[in-house]
Amino acid sequence: MASIQVKTAARPASLVLGQIKFLAAGLYFGFVLVKAEVLSWYRIQEMFRFQTFHMYGVIGTAVLVAALSLWLLRRFKVKTFDSQDISLKPKAPTYFRYISGGILFGLGWALTGACPGPIAALIGTGSSVFLVVLASAVAGTWLYGILRPKLPH
Repeated sequence: MASIQVKTAARPASLVLGQIKFLAAGLYFGFVLVKAEVLSWYRIQEMFRFQTFHMYGVIGTAVLVAALSLWLLRRFKVKTFDSQDISLKPKAPTYFRYISGGILFGLGWALTGACPGPIAALIGTGSSVFLVVLASAVAGTWLYGILRPKLPH
């Protein structure tokens, strides 16, 4: 009977240490989300009830930063770390998927009080009920992976 040998490559310490910058960036992002009160269930409910401008201001600022970033990427012809061109190809609009996706996203956001981005930060603040939201988000992503070949793209 032949034995199977499995080689496990040792991770270089520099690779592991290189990941720390991403952890630090994530921690900083979570800290900013908490301090900006965008994780607050009350702030989110105020937004859906059109009672305050706070969340709209945050979202609007994010859209402006993204637009400026895309303009700068195109203007200065920034390349990837692999020296590849960055290209953004427009897709033909299919409004059904935008409307149905927006409805599903909005319903999930309204029911849970959180969009997918800050779920980890909410768990980090001690809101353990968001473990259920995280599990549901993972399950939804898994289900989409299974159904993706059958969905219109």
